[in-house]
Amino acid sequence: MDIVVKTAGDDFFSRLAQMFENVIHQGHGSLALVFLIGVIFGGIIQYTRVDKFEKIAGFAMLKDTIVPKMLFLAVGLTSIALYFMIEAGWAHYHVKPIIWQGLIIGGTLFGISMAIFGKCPGTGPVSIAEGRIDVLIGAIGGLLGGLVFTLYYDDFFKPLMGTSAGKLTLPKLFPGHEHLVVLIFGIIVTLIAIVIPKVEMFDEADLSKLPDDQRPDRV
Repeated sequence: MDIVVKTAGDDFFSRLAQMFENVIHQGHGSLALVFLIGVIFGGIIQYTRVDKFEKIAGFAMLKDTIVPKMLFLAVGLTSIALYFMIEAGWAHYHVKPIIWQGLIIGGTLFGISMAIFGKCPGTGPVSIAEGRIDVLIGAIGGLLGGLVFTLYYDDFFKPLMGTSAGKLTLPKLFPGHEHLVVLIFGIIVTLIAIVIPKVEMFDEADLSKLPDDQRPDRV
């Protein structure tokens, strides 16, 4: 029996095939490479345990610093590496326009949702793979929210977002010194990740793996 993959049309399976086709033809590497990067990303998330509710919610309450340490370190190192890879022609990115009103509204909603849910779009799928039904329900809600945003974008959300301020980047603000600006920014952000004190919140599953003399709840 021949298997026919439809990549044209508006039905569900055609749109799904188009999603993979877009990934293949957008110059991000082969589908296998993208999959491998996803597996590595998931492994890092599980190793650092930032998919735990305690890590994300603790970050929102300033009681756990693992997430900000990881974020600052990732932003610092990758901002340097990615910029110079782009300069060398080894990578590329698509700068999104600055829309202040939309950023403030969307950022506020995003932050509130992360604090309540204890997940972000990156850690949510990892938790679902671990069998977290509550996160799966939240992900379904997120997909429905995306559907509402798509359906009512022109009539409601686009006017709400305000006007675009253009595609701004930090290096463009200092013409002639782009490389130095990126280098200084990356080093400062990396140093912030290093000097932030390590403070962790644990759930019972993680605490049970620690020796009794190392459990913070029994010290």
